[in-house]
Amino acid sequence: MSARIEAPRATRRGLPTGHRPPPSPPTGEDFAPAPSPDGRRVAFLSDRAGTPGVWVRDVDATEAVAVPTGDEPVLAVSWSPDGQWLACVVAPGGAPRTELWVLSPDGTRRRQVAGFGRHSASLSGWLPGGALMAVTETADRGTALLIDAGTGQRRVLVEDDLLTLLDVTADASAALLRRGPRNARWLELLDVATGDRVRLLPDTGRGSTDQGWFGPDGTSVLARTDAFSELAALVRVDLTRDELVPVRLAGRPDAELEYVALSADRRRAALLWNTYGGRSELSLLDLVGGVQRAVAAPGEVLDGAVFAAGGDLLCLTAQGPVQPREVWLVDTATAAPLPLRPDAAATRAGGGGVAPQLVDLRARDGLPLSGWLYRPPGPGPWPTAISLHGGPEAQERPCYNPLFQALVAQGVAVFAPNVRGSSGFGRTFVAADNLAGRYGAIADVAACADFLLDSGVARPGQLACLGRSYGGYLVLAVLVNFPGLFAAGVAECGISDFRTFFAGTEPWIAAAAVSKYGDPVRDADLLRDLSPMTHLDQLDVPVLLIHGANDTNVPAGESAQVAQALAARGVPHGHLVLAGEGHDFLARDNAETARAATTAWLAQHLAATATATATATATVTVVG
Repeated sequence: MSARIEAPRATRRGLPTGHRPPPSPPTGEDFAPAPSPDGRRVAFLSDRAGTPGVWVRDVDATEAVAVPTGDEPVLAVSWSPDGQWLACVVAPGGAPRTELWVLSPDGTRRRQVAGFGRHSASLSGWLPGGALMAVTETADRGTALLIDAGTGQRRVLVEDDLLTLLDVTADASAALLRRGPRNARWLELLDVATGDRVRLLPDTGRGSTDQGWFGPDGTSVLARTDAFSELAALVRVDLTRDELVPVRLAGRPDAELEYVALSADRRRAALLWNTYGGRSELSLLDLVGGVQRAVAAPGEVLDGAVFAAGGDLLCLTAQGPVQPREVWLVDTATAAPLPLRPDAAATRAGGGGVAPQLVDLRARDGLPLSGWLYRPPGPGPWPTAISLHGGPEAQERPCYNPLFQALVAQGVAVFAPNVRGSSGFGRTFVAADNLAGRYGAIADVAACADFLLDSGVARPGQLACLGRSYGGYLVLAVLVNFPGLFAAGVAECGISDFRTFFAGTEPWIAAAAVSKYGDPVRDADLLRDLSPMTHLDQLDVPVLLIHGANDTNVPAGESAQVAQALAARGVPHGHLVLAGEGHDFLARDNAETARAATTAWLAQHLAATATATATATATVTVVG
């Protein structure tokens, strides 16, 4: 099988023989910045205290100060335009359901304003000048509303299925809504006074529009969409014209527009581009003059871009394979990036590590695939693990990943592919696994195994697969569809039966997932055949199952029913349940527990030959 292997962008010299200790994880990562309106302070999230919380640092200070936000993990933070409030999206119990809280920047006046009961809350942004927030609450349906941070007063704008509020004009006369399921979303313009709605952008029958904002004075709409091109681009719709025709503002033939951040006056945009393989590039776009200029990226992968109110300061998060997440500041006049934490270069390197190589290969049906290969020091072949990302509309990118570094330090190579259904490669690729296309995604993992064995990377009989969320599903699906190909597996928070998943997940998650997986009634036969539980009698290798006890995205019962079935058949397995965690393991000690369990499991079972695997069944463990 032919393949292109790109040299790693950065390399670290490894020990010539033997295993080496894994790089020490940093004491905490900083991410998701939120600058104050005057740009003098930056709030951000950090897990340095154990779980993600809010910290604030003056841009010229040496130390950050923790803001008391309670005991629950914080997923997002935003500073009000009047400077008086911080809005925090909180995940109680680490679960997918979220709450919206507001508090003063010093931690006082803290109270919940949205996400009560079964509802999950998200913040879209603030209206200019004051403390009025644009919020979406979701339960069985989506509700768009305005909430005053000072008084807690709520004003409902509209309610509908699969609805998210994206933006509101300064005078609150019009709102921009996103509608639809995954990979098939569109925008609607709401007249707040009359309740009338108009669909924006022509319905091409393909592609999706996930981001949108009002332009200056509310007379236009900007949107990030792939409805008109294979790779997502930025378009503008002039609302003053009778015919709402989109005009392309920014697009590239070699990169997908991943994210757009607008300045408060809507005259400047920061564009995050996803180049082939998943590396980031950054540019600044003058929306008035149309001039776009590149900015040096302070890391291989960027996200969380946001402007301070004046538009002269851009904050973002940067990371790389040996670079933990860190907040960076970009002076938009000079385009010079500087770390918010002055000692970033000296103390945040994470103890070194191995940079991956970008590899191209072919699926069994000829579809081009790619992935990131992490090699241990010395010559191969090695025991090898294929790591499968979640989503599936996500992407394996050269991010900071302590698990990969720990495995490599144990002498285990890691290949992290982007099988069909992954984002970053265009709308056709991301939709290629929809419904019955999922058989192709499962076969793609087998093609990756073929490549690793044929190219001499993997050692026969010592190949494993691991993954979380959708990747956890793929692990189980591959093990039951290709028995004998892998010697072990680790499935974290994965779907095992689509019937029980649709019955147990949050209603809005189920409704949005139909476009990807299929309708649980109409496509019942397809979903039954695609469910690993249907064919679990084919699974005969050691499997470690890991799940958050509070997961309501992929309920913990999805792993429990696999463990029960494997125990009945005497198949070696482990079942690790993390208390206080939901779908994402947010507490640093729990995340480390999962990493350590995964590393130990693979090191144990890949050290054995394919015919002499361990036979003891691990007991159920609950980690508090």
